[in-house]
Amino acid sequence: MLPFIAQLRQPIIRAIVYLSGLLFMQTLDEVSVSAPATKSGLRLLLLPLVILAGMGLSVEAGLLGPLGVQVGHLWATLSIFGVGSAILFLLLLFAGPQKGPALTDLPRWQLIGGFLGPMYVVVLTLATPHIGIAMTMIAILSGQVGKSVLIDHFGWFGATRKKVNAERWLALGLIVVALVLIARG
Repeated sequence: MLPFIAQLRQPIIRAIVYLSGLLFMQTLDEVSVSAPATKSGLRLLLLPLVILAGMGLSVEAGLLGPLGVQVGHLWATLSIFGVGSAILFLLLLFAGPQKGPALTDLPRWQLIGGFLGPMYVVVLTLATPHIGIAMTMIAILSGQVGKSVLIDHFGWFGATRKKVNAERWLALGLIVVALVLIARG
């Protein structure tokens, strides 16, 4: 049982750092749910945070793969979400009441993320020991970028519409090339 606890230490630290960043972001008056972040100063702040969060996903994959092999993939997923939920609950207690509509007043489709998050972590836990962290992450990245370009292009989920242009096609192509090169390497 002790190795299991020791392996949870890093995800707990990552979750605390990540959630602290979220709490910090919540205090920024410039951030609005209804408007995209267009101010250059805010973008300069957000980009490194997003890159660090992405790095955290690679660390998470490295930790979850072996944890899933040792305790089972679903238990590993539950441990990550359980620890993260407990930390988030504590942060919400300190953050106080939130502005906005009640959860029950939101459109049901906005709650799909509650299903997609665990599915992502289960796949991450299953794939990483077999194909490696780099291959898992570039495959995830290709799926994320491909879908996000479509979401931006069509303005799904209330996203600001950004048409697919030559640069975006090139970026998608380069990600596919990276996927192939990492798979061959």
